[in-house]
Amino acid sequence: MRRDSIFYKLFQQSPAILFEMLGQSPDQATKYTFDSVAVKEPTFTIDGVFLPPRRQKDGVVYFCEVQFQKDQQLYERLFGESLLYFYRNRRRFDDWRAVVIYPTRSKEQSIIHPYADLLNGPRVHRIYLDELGDIQNVPIGLALMMLTNTKKRQAPEVARQLLARSQATGSKTEIRAIMDMVTTIMVYQFSKLSQQEVEKMLGIEAGLRKTRVYQEAKAEGVQEGIQKERLAMILRLLEQRFTALDQRTTKRISKMDLAQLEILLNALLSPESIEDLTTWLKQNP
Repeated sequence: MRRDSIFYKLFQQSPAILFEMLGQSPDQATKYTFDSVAVKEPTFTIDGVFLPPRRQKDGVVYFCEVQFQKDQQLYERLFGESLLYFYRNRRRFDDWRAVVIYPTRSKEQSIIHPYADLLNGPRVHRIYLDELGDIQNVPIGLALMMLTNTKKRQAPEVARQLLARSQATGSKTEIRAIMDMVTTIMVYQFSKLSQQEVEKMLGIEAGLRKTRVYQEAKAEGVQEGIQKERLAMILRLLEQRFTALDQRTTKRISKMDLAQLEILLNALLSPESIEDLTTWLKQNP
């Protein structure tokens, strides 16, 4: 079961999960993006990184590792790669944290004494899914992570309970996202079953996906995804073109709807200075 890809999809969908695991306010997640980053010379890629806004002076970068198989050199690699990336980007980040997610303590690297100071300090957080508590009482994002570690004979009932919980408390978009994620997790866990068989096992009838509520939620989710993509593209283009993009302008652009973002993206071929951009924003309230 490829749990790391499921976890990374969850983090992309809901960055708040990381901060909930650390006992911090999930509101912080609104400022972060979850991505993979490349480091050159030597070349390697770190798959799970939470990046703060580029212009946040006291930004903290979070390195996240999902480890369901025992790796006796995990910490050598994690600290070596993470600290090299932090070194290369020192001007951008004020501090760093590392989060390692294990199913149980038995999957942790055996020899840890060379890293005891780091592991027992405030910058490294080790999460053991089987110690997070009752799956029905934790935030639903954490519950989805715990579902990946639930015993096979118990998983279908737990999955059905999570679906019922999401329908009782979530928005249409959240319900659709949770339904898709639960189905994905269960398809991985029951690899010999087709997606249709898994949906039947969970009580997700094919007709449900054709209902107006589900289709509306799916459409909203697609539009939301496109809107986030356009916003990220615009901010990257502006950062490349204008070295000084003030927080007020960034905030204003972030509040635009999809139609406004499309217009601004097309107009980006025209502004040659930050003054031109400010003028355009005033003319297009």
